[in-house]
Amino acid sequence: MKKILFALSFIISTFCFAQKELQPAGSEIIETVEGDLDGDQIPERVVIYNTKDEGELGKIREIQIQKKSGGTWMVLSKSRNAILESAGGGMMGDPYQSTSISKGILSITQAGGSSWKWGYTDKYRFQNGHFELIGYSSESGRSGDYWAEVDFNLSTGQLNYKKDVENTKEYGKSKQETYIKKGLKIDLQNRNQKESRKIILPKTKEEVYL
Repeated sequence: MKKILFALSFIISTFCFAQKELQPAGSEIIETVEGDLDGDQIPERVVIYNTKDEGELGKIREIQIQKKSGGTWMVLSKSRNAILESAGGGMMGDPYQSTSISKGILSITQAGGSSWKWGYTDKYRFQNGHFELIGYSSESGRSGDYWAEVDFNLSTGQLNYKKDVENTKEYGKSKQETYIKKGLKIDLQNRNQKESRKIILPKTKEEVYL
């Protein structure tokens, strides 16, 4: 029994030491999830940090994807652009919702707003040596006015847009459009830029922001 307890204690202390070694100085861990992201059947570890550094909208967040190699944890990829800053949710405050791994896909969900609300999920896959954005889905709007939904498969380029309008006097009729937009290269490192990426749908003239 003592041997088992000692072994567990050793594993936990080693894990904590590895976490501290890779953790940005002065940061706090928001969430840690594990799962296989590169197809080698060995789980990677994804850690979201709240750093001590200030941005325009609160504390800057850092995501690290850590891989175990030769018994030592190392950083496979990291970014301070994929996770919004701590006050980036507007009146709702912290926009960070969750991170998950399923079938090799890394999903990150964030949301914010006030009476007008927005939320989106990014899906990344490890390919071409880095984590590329392969899917984006979002909802935005306000009850009594309209709700807009976007489902964008960046791998195929197919973007599905739907806008259900309740306040037709101010916002017109409900709209729906499928558009093919290929060639966008977005990854963890260049995800959220100062100027949002904008797609103008050719038929409805609706604007989709990434």
